[in-house]
Amino acid sequence: MPEEPVAVVGIGQTKHVSARRDVSIAGLVREAAVRALEDAALTWADIDAVVIGKAPDFFEGLMMPELYLADALGAVGKPMLRVHTAGSVGGSTALVAANLVSARVHRTVLTLAFEKQSESNAMWGLSLPIPFQQPLLAGAGGFFAPHVRAYMRRTGAPDSVGSLVAYKDRRNALKNPYAHIHDPDITLEKVRSAPMLWDPIRYSETCPSSDGACAMILTDRAGAARSPHPPAWVHGGAMRSEPTLFAGKDFVSPRAGRDCAADVYRQAGIGDPRREIDAVEMYVPFSWYEPMWLENLGFADEGEGWKLTESGVTELDGDLPVNPSGGVLSTNPIGASGMIRFAEAALQVRGQAGEHQVPGARKALGHAYGGGAQFFSMWLVGAEPPTR
Repeated sequence: MPEEPVAVVGIGQTKHVSARRDVSIAGLVREAAVRALEDAALTWADIDAVVIGKAPDFFEGLMMPELYLADALGAVGKPMLRVHTAGSVGGSTALVAANLVSARVHRTVLTLAFEKQSESNAMWGLSLPIPFQQPLLAGAGGFFAPHVRAYMRRTGAPDSVGSLVAYKDRRNALKNPYAHIHDPDITLEKVRSAPMLWDPIRYSETCPSSDGACAMILTDRAGAARSPHPPAWVHGGAMRSEPTLFAGKDFVSPRAGRDCAADVYRQAGIGDPRREIDAVEMYVPFSWYEPMWLENLGFADEGEGWKLTESGVTELDGDLPVNPSGGVLSTNPIGASGMIRFAEAALQVRGQAGEHQVPGARKALGHAYGGGAQFFSMWLVGAEPPTR
């Protein structure tokens, strides 16, 4: 029996901010879920199962919150699943939900991811002392900065490229009402003059810490036919992982990322991603990862990614808009950041991305990564049902 086509018929986000003091975690997730249900014109009774994802529990100091969130998510008496794959978890969570529909286990699934970073401190949570793990030097930036330097040495990229990415994404965020960072006075010089945190990553080239949640309603062909809005169809999705450290690991362009993208393109019938994909929502928590992932995902040849950024190809009005929503550089509730990438890709092909809509977008890629650049999840969505 062929797979059931999967459609995204409902999308809901909270306004992402530094701290949502007005709601508990339960209130936060319900806000996103209700908005997704309203978008799909469905009720809790229409949901067959719930798939939830978040970052490590120690980020908020609350163990297994999914147990008490069942009520807030309308999951009492229904199957409920939690997914965790570090920073890529939002994407992986959406893929697990999509697979449940594709395999005809459930017809309509609510999937949601969240983070309430204000109730803990993720940077120091990622700085566990020896002997528990290798030192991260004050958060993820201390881990990834040497890999950025390695990319610069390998490709000859000028040190101005990271600032160009941050300037672009922060300007895009001004068009997204849900984005965390809205800086109407942003200038390229302001980005370039920001303090250096982890050489070569400046303060303005790194992601914020956000509270927020994102939800989607996924359903089958029959459910999509009843949708009040044009759905986004899942054309391909995949997850890949690799160890944090092993002989021959390429931190600049991880094998797991290349393999994951190749699998998604194969499923979706994409032969030339640079020409056939209209928009990319890419997981870029530090600005230099835009050119690095452009190469890893097959949009540019090795050593050429930074040239796409520098020439304006990835701008909102460029040939390949990357992070029209403002991306992770502008909004980062860690557990939800990957799902936001997937949801924003779906909004683009639905033509519902508002001021940051890419005109005529028909195919969009959502991308997430996590851990020590070791966990990857991606999906490609289109305005038309898949032909396979």
